[in-house]
Amino acid sequence: MKITILGSGTSHGIPVIGCECDVCMSQDPKDNRTRSSILIEHKNRIILVDTGPDFRFQALRAGISRLDGILLTHSHADHCHGLDDTRSLTYRKTLDVYGSEETLAEIRKKFDYVFENTQIGGGKPNLRLVDHHGAEIAIGEVRIQPIPVKHGELKIYGYRIGSFGYITDASEIPVSSFSLLSGIQTLVINALRYRPHPTHFNIDQALEVSQKIGAKEVWITHLCHDVSHKTLTEDLDGIHEEDRKVLPAYDGLELEIDE
Repeated sequence: MKITILGSGTSHGIPVIGCECDVCMSQDPKDNRTRSSILIEHKNRIILVDTGPDFRFQALRAGISRLDGILLTHSHADHCHGLDDTRSLTYRKTLDVYGSEETLAEIRKKFDYVFENTQIGGGKPNLRLVDHHGAEIAIGEVRIQPIPVKHGELKIYGYRIGSFGYITDASEIPVSSFSLLSGIQTLVINALRYRPHPTHFNIDQALEVSQKIGAKEVWITHLCHDVSHKTLTEDLDGIHEEDRKVLPAYDGLELEIDE
C-alpha cells in the first residue's frame, strides 16, 4: 500500500495570506503546506481522503488521473471545498463519496447544483454520496474502517486500512474508538501546534495518543505556521526509540506500508 501526503497544513495553508512570520517566509519547501489530504493506492484502487481547496493543485502535482472513491472526514471548508475539481475524473463514471450522514447533508447543501437536475454539460462532477454509517467500506478489494473521533463538539471520522491509520482534525478519541485502532503500525495524526487548541490536538496530545495506540511509525500532519518543519523534526528526534519513530509529515511524502 502506498500513501501520499497530498497536503499537511491547516485550514489557512502555509504560507498564510498576508503573513510574514518565519515559517510563512521560509525557503524550506517542507514548510509550504497545502490543506490536509492523502492519496491511498492499494489493490489496484486509488482512494482520496478529503478534497480541500488545494485539490486541483495537489492532483496535478501528484499526477492523479483517476479515482475509485473519496472518503470525507468531515465537511469543513478545508476538507471539502475542492470537490468540484473532481469533474474531469468523473466524465465517464460516477464517483462514490463516502462520509457520515451529517457530512453528506452538508455536502448536499454546499454543492446543491451537483445533485439537482440541470442542463446537460460538463459543468459539474458526477458524484454519488454514500453514508457509511460508521461501518466498514469496501472499494474493490480494499476494506476501510471509519474511526469516530471528536473535533471539538463535532463527531467526525478518521480511517483505517489494515495496519495504517489516518486521523485529522481530532481533539479527542473516544474510548470506544481505541479498539478500532488496535494494531495500527503506521499512523498519520493531526497536531496543530505546541500550544493547546480547543478543537485540535496539540503536539504533546498527538504524541500521547499515538503512544496509547502503539503505532511504531507516526507522522504529524495538519500543522499551522507556528511550527517549522526543521524545529519540529529536531524536537521529535529526542523521543525516537529503537522500534518507534515520530516525524512531521510534509506535502509530497510517500509512505510504503505492509498491510
